[in-house]
Amino acid sequence: MTKIGVIGAGKWGTALAFALSEKNDVVLSSRTPRKLDNFVSMKEILTCEYLVITVPAQQVSLWLEENFVFSGQKILVASKGIEASSGKFLNEIYEMHIPHANIAFLSGPSFAHEVLESLPTALVVNSENEELSATFASFFPSFIKAYTSTDVMGAEVSGAYKNVIAIAAGICEGLGLGKNAAASLISRGLVEMQRFGNEYGAKEESFIGLSGAGDLFLTASSEKSRNFRVGLGLACGKSQEEILNDLGEVAEGIGTSYALFEIAKKKGLYLPIANEVYATLEGKNPQESLRDLLSN
Repeated sequence: MTKIGVIGAGKWGTALAFALSEKNDVVLSSRTPRKLDNFVSMKEILTCEYLVITVPAQQVSLWLEENFVFSGQKILVASKGIEASSGKFLNEIYEMHIPHANIAFLSGPSFAHEVLESLPTALVVNSENEELSATFASFFPSFIKAYTSTDVMGAEVSGAYKNVIAIAAGICEGLGLGKNAAASLISRGLVEMQRFGNEYGAKEESFIGLSGAGDLFLTASSEKSRNFRVGLGLACGKSQEEILNDLGEVAEGIGTSYALFEIAKKKGLYLPIANEVYATLEGKNPQESLRDLLSN
């Protein structure tokens, strides 16, 4: 059995550790010690040849600087987002510490609680190194169909952007705008996501597959999605602070909304839904955002 280290013992990291343990010897670690049978120190887990990292996008730069020492490890990045402070994608951040040939990125529809129940899904392992993506794909359990792709930017853009559209969808639901509005929003969100991805050379097929449409449809249609619940809170007039206190966990779409706003401003990109999500997070009345979306 291959030994795999999963870094991050939150819901997603725990779910991946459970799934990967069907075929592999899995250990788990995080910044905060946990009373788990397979929990080890950060120093020990970094000796594993294969690592799956679930550290949130807004925390990953600091975590890498303070904890990571490269010694040939092969990495599967299982978090999604764009760093708000720099506008960097996760692949840009990781490649400052790890050769790109040693990195793969996980994408596709995957609620942690369903993975923990061994419910079926399909995911994509994305890497420019096809041998590496095939190796990581082989580690997944019988209830997860793992595909491979070389389109790292397609996975990066899709994984980050869908969380922002999910916030918008939560606002739509919270305002009681109906299923027609929700379907229209998600469809146009997919178009907006793809238009943004074109700026970075992402492949169009990624947006209509598991990484794009698959993950978007899941995240933007269920209260089980943290980002969808952020939107519900905004529709009720709650502040960011109140929403995050209610959630008790990270919602990647918030930081990504700020990153997209700055990127759009710098590049002159037309991202109407993302811009209105940013404005709502900054205190704009959701009803005003709705009017502006309908009139522009």
